[in-house]
Amino acid sequence: MAGRLTACIWAVLWIGSVGPASGLTIYRIGGESLPPPELDTPDEFVQISWSDIDAAQHGSEELLVFDPDFVRPQRFDSSVNLVPIIEEQGGQILNLVWIGWGPPQADDLFMFDQDPNTIYLGDGHFASHGPPHKYLTFDFGAPLLLERIRFFPRTKHLTDRFVETFRIGINDGDPLKDGSREFLLGRWGDELDFDIIYDITENTEAVIELPLPAEPVRRVLFSAAENTRGIWEIAELEIYGNGFAPFADYVSNVIDLGALASLGELTWAGREDAGASVALSMRSGLDADPNIYWRTTFRGGERTRFDAKGRPLTLALYNKLALGERAGTTHDTENWAFWGGYDFTAGQGVMVGDGPQRYVQLRADFSSSRETSGQLDWVQFAVSIPPVAQRAVAEIAPAAAPPGEVTAFTYKLRAVLASDDVGFDRLDIDTPVRAQSVDEVRISGAPVAFEVVRLDETGFAVQLPKIDAQRTEELIEVDFQTAIFKFGTVFSGRISNSDQPQEVPQSLESGDADALSESNRLSVGLTRLGAQTIGDLELTPSVFSPNGDGINDAVRIECNVLNLVGPVPVESSVYDLSGRLLGVVGSAWTSSGRYVGAWDGRDERGEQVPPGLYILRVSVETDKGPAFRQAVISLAY
Repeated sequence: MAGRLTACIWAVLWIGSVGPASGLTIYRIGGESLPPPELDTPDEFVQISWSDIDAAQHGSEELLVFDPDFVRPQRFDSSVNLVPIIEEQGGQILNLVWIGWGPPQADDLFMFDQDPNTIYLGDGHFASHGPPHKYLTFDFGAPLLLERIRFFPRTKHLTDRFVETFRIGINDGDPLKDGSREFLLGRWGDELDFDIIYDITENTEAVIELPLPAEPVRRVLFSAAENTRGIWEIAELEIYGNGFAPFADYVSNVIDLGALASLGELTWAGREDAGASVALSMRSGLDADPNIYWRTTFRGGERTRFDAKGRPLTLALYNKLALGERAGTTHDTENWAFWGGYDFTAGQGVMVGDGPQRYVQLRADFSSSRETSGQLDWVQFAVSIPPVAQRAVAEIAPAAAPPGEVTAFTYKLRAVLASDDVGFDRLDIDTPVRAQSVDEVRISGAPVAFEVVRLDETGFAVQLPKIDAQRTEELIEVDFQTAIFKFGTVFSGRISNSDQPQEVPQSLESGDADALSESNRLSVGLTRLGAQTIGDLELTPSVFSPNGDGINDAVRIECNVLNLVGPVPVESSVYDLSGRLLGVVGSAWTSSGRYVGAWDGRDERGEQVPPGLYILRVSVETDKGPAFRQAVISLAY
């Protein structure tokens, strides 16, 4: 296929290393055994490996297993001692001396060399350059599910060189708990604290093997005092894990698209086992670095974004600062969007970014139990260069509307176009329910011919005269009528060119499209925040006859469900006039919007109820408790 790149393009990950692709480009991370996507139009395909991560380009990973076709959390074998490989896993071993926590002493290493004939001798010499106890911290770099700790002397000293007094502590790595755990060690500014799980004072066993709590643990403390009788030794000190890493994460390199691009749909494949989850998110930006770097000047609490030579701090310059100079990083809110998350089970979603963007970064956070985890096979997204427009800003008026009532809205759009931009002749607008009508389209205040090319429960699309660089910054207004049911309903929109249907539509950013309008946003509030959760209950017809003749055989149940935070369970139930429940005749999950159900005159056993008057109740379970509406319906034969 013309223009298709079927080989992996690794250089695209190196910022500024390739020129902009033209037209549609599809990027895929992982899934390397899959063929390139088959499209009817020319496109470029860029394959990225899961394992191609570079910290210099803001990529990172923690506790993951990489395969060309997937990424998943590491699983630890209960027979593998983690101490000798702790540094390979991103951790470290710390020894406490008078000046604070530092690296292990030379003879400490005999406890971790996997040679049972070499030893650390607990004869009290550690007190000559440190506290009166031997303190070691095993920091695994991230929380793990550990199983047990084990230590022992040489075989020939099992009876006379065991550790009489020792403590084992744990720390889950949560910084919010720092300083609150029961046992604090170290110097001020270099302290670690632990919850003590074993405090043994009269041990007589040579081989110590103790279970560790079935909870995430990042650090393990071992401490021992001198024996009251004789000396102790440790030939090997071992810590074992078991099961999947409870938390693991992947952050891609910042991907340079080569030029400003319209961002399309993000798709992915993977799995979430029971008790595990995968949180997928992405962000986009206008420059190569999503962070702002700060240096302390040591003048009170002053911080600066420049180094001592007056140069703006970059990642490379920040890493060259002395540790005491590094004052942290903050998100570059001017040039980068915040992370936007997705419902992993959906398998697709719109990419995050207001208008055309040049840089993209993806993230996956895994949460696992001991026995179950998630897996991400691949992530794929499409972009188009050049974009539809350099910038397209939209707002909606009015800024608030009564809940559940059809309201006249005006959607206002202003686009800035350069000579090489694609331009557009189609506008898609998302609505919470099917719009009742699309009434008029105006460009610079003058009505123009238009065609409604889509109108459904999710929104509508209008075809309008071509907007290109000759009509840059003209105000486009669309009048339509619909209802809202939730505070903060967002009317998102997209522009596209019908002559190039293969290109990615460009999302609109909220802002000041019309100086005469005070909305400046695409979200609409409610004029009555205290409205009931369920609006008026409508039963049609009011008298129905379920006799099978095809006329009024069922009653249609309709009501507005208002201002819900998310999907909630809703039930339709039928009662006789004495209040006796005849059955639940409908159940579903619903969000804010129009609820529609039906009743065919049968009870929950499927039997026809006799003629008469009945109470039909619709109930919704919300975070504030149950809400319901009910009405009387007449059944006749």
